[in-house]
Amino acid sequence: MKKVTELTAELATPIVAAQGCELWDVEYVKEAGSWYLRVFIDKEGGVSINDCEAISRQVSDLLDEADPIEGSYTFEVSSAGAERPLKRPSDFERFMGSPVTVRLYKNRDGRKEFAGTLAGYEDGAVLLDVGGGTVLRFEKAETALVRLRVEF
Repeated sequence: MKKVTELTAELATPIVAAQGCELWDVEYVKEAGSWYLRVFIDKEGGVSINDCEAISRQVSDLLDEADPIEGSYTFEVSSAGAERPLKRPSDFERFMGSPVTVRLYKNRDGRKEFAGTLAGYEDGAVLLDVGGGTVLRFEKAETALVRLRVEF
């Protein structure tokens, strides 16, 4: 049987595309004792509340028909956000040269977060240009999260 996130992505992708958007991610998580099924979307020029509403209504109907989740949950559709996490190789390719934050599972040199410019992605390892000609390499196994960073 398919995971809830995989099934939701399959159901949502054509609807998201028909709305002129791209499916960024799907997550199914438990927070404060309640389950949440979230669909994150992206669109050139930004996602509007109308995009989220139209996609939410259609995908919700399909989820009701497919009924992949036992019990209650909250369904949400939202923008991937300006500081979205990068997960797939295509995400790293698309945002090469962008400012990012890398969060580690364990301390390295006394800290868990590093900020810099995404300089490479090799077999799951992230290369981060931290300035001054220094490029740090973070292996996939030590990297908890890589997300875009908005600079003001």
